[in-house]
Amino acid sequence: MGREVLNFNVDWLYIPEDLNDAYKFDFDESNFEVVSLPHANKTFPHHYFKEEDYRFVSWYRKHFKVDERYKGKKVYIHFEGVMTVAKVYVNGEFVGEHKGGYTPFEFDITEYVKYGNFENLIAVQVDSRERKDIPPEGHLVDYMLFGGIYRNVWLKILNDTHIKDVYFVVDKLQDSVAEISITTTIEGKEVRNAKILTEVINKEGVVCSSSVTDVKDMQKEIVQRIKMENPLTWHPDHPYLYNVSVKLVAENEILDNYTFRTGIRTVEFRDDGKFYINGEPLKLRGLNRHQTFPYVGGAMPDRVQKKDADILKYELGLNYVRTSHYPQAVSFLDRCDEIGLLVFEEIPGWQHIGDENWKSIAKENLKEMILRDRNHPCIFMWGVRINESLDDHDFYVQTNEIAHKLDRSRPTGGVRYLRDSEKLEDVFTYNDFIYNLEGKIQLPNHKKYMVTEYMGHMYPTKSYDNVNRLITHARLHALIQDKQYGIPNMAGASGWCAFDYNTTSAFGSGDNICYHGVCDIFRLPKFAAHFYRSQADPHLYGPYVFIASYLIPSFREENGDKLLVFSNCEEIELYINDKFVMKQMPNRVDFPSLPYPPFEFSLNQLGVNYMDMAIKANNASITAVGLINGKEVARHTLRTYGKPNKLILSCDDNEIMADGADCTRVVVSVVDENGSILPYANIPVSFEIEGEGILIGENPLTLEAGRGAVYVKSTRKPGEIILKAKSHYVAEESNVSIKTKSIGY
Repeated sequence: MGREVLNFNVDWLYIPEDLNDAYKFDFDESNFEVVSLPHANKTFPHHYFKEEDYRFVSWYRKHFKVDERYKGKKVYIHFEGVMTVAKVYVNGEFVGEHKGGYTPFEFDITEYVKYGNFENLIAVQVDSRERKDIPPEGHLVDYMLFGGIYRNVWLKILNDTHIKDVYFVVDKLQDSVAEISITTTIEGKEVRNAKILTEVINKEGVVCSSSVTDVKDMQKEIVQRIKMENPLTWHPDHPYLYNVSVKLVAENEILDNYTFRTGIRTVEFRDDGKFYINGEPLKLRGLNRHQTFPYVGGAMPDRVQKKDADILKYELGLNYVRTSHYPQAVSFLDRCDEIGLLVFEEIPGWQHIGDENWKSIAKENLKEMILRDRNHPCIFMWGVRINESLDDHDFYVQTNEIAHKLDRSRPTGGVRYLRDSEKLEDVFTYNDFIYNLEGKIQLPNHKKYMVTEYMGHMYPTKSYDNVNRLITHARLHALIQDKQYGIPNMAGASGWCAFDYNTTSAFGSGDNICYHGVCDIFRLPKFAAHFYRSQADPHLYGPYVFIASYLIPSFREENGDKLLVFSNCEEIELYINDKFVMKQMPNRVDFPSLPYPPFEFSLNQLGVNYMDMAIKANNASITAVGLINGKEVARHTLRTYGKPNKLILSCDDNEIMADGADCTRVVVSVVDENGSILPYANIPVSFEIEGEGILIGENPLTLEAGRGAVYVKSTRKPGEIILKAKSHYVAEESNVSIKTKSIGY
């Protein structure tokens, strides 16, 4: 029997108090709450709360049995993330401590556990208080850290001699041949006649390449080199994944089987300023992502983490994302691998560099990040510098050395806001805010260069702001992306940021939200989001049309002389009340370099008084029809708004797991009799939940721009959840049904 990795997320006991003896085996648990992981140490409204609310010490306890058949094996406990300091005890004995909330850690608990019917106890003290000695803290931080055991936990059962790590590298990809190195590290006692058998397996289960190597020294790395003819490569537009199986075999017995998915691809930045994947140039178009979710911070299950990747790729049309400003969930990266979303991942930090001990933790975080993630094909660069920090020559020489030692296949970058900052990394990565309100960015001042932030705090925009601000916000994003596309020696640019996020009291808009996103904190799009979506290739990701306006009495005042339409189509036909008015080509005068420039229609040229039309007509409409090769492929219609008619509930998933932690987003919208979302209907909505589910969110929830969201979480019992929503402003109650299924463990 090889390795077993067991889900360790359910049946934890939790108490939000610092109790002196809570690690002891016979401690009174009567006041503890039963929870599943991921778990936030506290839930919140989506705004108007303080970071002090989650800064406390709490305890988690879990009783578990270890089967008798595991005697003689190694037992490890693996945590994907605990915020901020975790002290782990097993059966009353101290096992170890980890500092830093964004990177994984594990402890060997073999000598502490007992087998058979004995009920073992693991206890974890979680210190979520402000820790100035641990990155990213030490000074002001423009995001919230939250608290708890907020990522997955696993119990790993291994043979005494086992595979510690595998590192997969595509050294060369040329002439339809991939040259690959696979480095395997073994841990444990010497065994006779040991071999490493490595297989690269396609989606159909066929072994495409393999290698067998004798193991002569258990303490050394074993390097295998293989060639693959005509491999299917990984690329954002065709992200093919292979399964890799690395077996440790001795005397015809499989001692370990280390498996993972990866892709065959190469990445590099060349002196011409371009980014290349598989030898082909690719302009990087992205946004930054905070992992902050409403109500629970980072403590969302894999399903919701993966949904974020889908939103970034398919709803925002991006080809890359920056993980600002810390490593994010494994499941998020797994999904990026699956769908072809490139990732620039960086270490925890925000402007501040601490003392030598602080730097040591930062360097350890860097090691943990790279060792965790270096087999992910989605990751194309490591961020080895504290975001927007001042220069620190010796420190950053060391972080670059660590990254290059652990991974020779990816370049390093270091995000800064100073143009004359010392460049120690492979790529000069720069936050450029100087000319954003003019729709501009600066030219590169290094050969290998990319912009890692723009906009954001320069023009914060709420989803319920007036139309003119929403349009200006979107147009500025479009102008800046146009500028970067027009600079051949700029590798790419990512805007600040994808989603609004909770922030500390020193930042934001006074309600603990930074409204810097192109989507709100619920991941619902502002106008700027539709610009990004319009830049995706229509043949690969579908044609798209969006009219960036509302048909309201102040239409002409808000829009000025231009009606802005985002689309990846060749032409747009405009209809008023279903009557054809005009056909137009994209605006390549103001946006000469974008893949798909916006369309702008002159209201004066149309000769229609839209304001009067919107006021007087009950069913006035404007329709934009997208054409490719002269045929209609997409359309978007605006209508004048009526009174609130009903609530629409839409859930991301119709079925979730009954593990007590799995959940799904439910979007609630208020619409008129035509089905149009009412953008200024900020009405309260109340919820009732029936069946095997728990509501996560405010109740009542006041909608913003006619929309909002809550989450529905499962219990441990399979069944059905019914969520009902009602408001005094609509006549009928609305509901949605979600199934929960058994988890099988």
